[in-house]
Amino acid sequence: MGTHELLASKTTPYQEEPGESYMNDRQRAHFRHLLLAWQRQLMEEVDRTVAHMQGDVTHYPDPNDRATQETDFGIELRARDRERKLLRKISEALRELESGDYGYCEACGTEIGLRRLEARPTATLCIECKTFQEIRERRN
Repeated sequence: MGTHELLASKTTPYQEEPGESYMNDRQRAHFRHLLLAWQRQLMEEVDRTVAHMQGDVTHYPDPNDRATQETDFGIELRARDRERKLLRKISEALRELESGDYGYCEACGTEIGLRRLEARPTATLCIECKTFQEIRERRN
């Protein structure tokens, strides 16, 4: 289970009211809370990894044990690199929330949609534009 899935399992999905306007104050507050909690969770994982790597450095005399440890550290570092990139996306999403651009497709300007944002709070494209982008990427 990925980081976002863990966070999503702890967060109640937004309950839309009939006739509610898109990206109103309540919705923005919900997504701000979701993004900040996700950001905090990722930062805690980074801190745990650093502490683990500093505390678990053992100088194994056996080359196979050393190789295993280096492989494990490499895997952790790659995961942290992905999380670092995700933290940047979360920061960008929080800036968009403040500017009023959050929740709107950066390609066509339409609403991304609450359900898509619940599934991927850092989404910047509506489902149609994302699908088109993926088709273009497969062709290249």
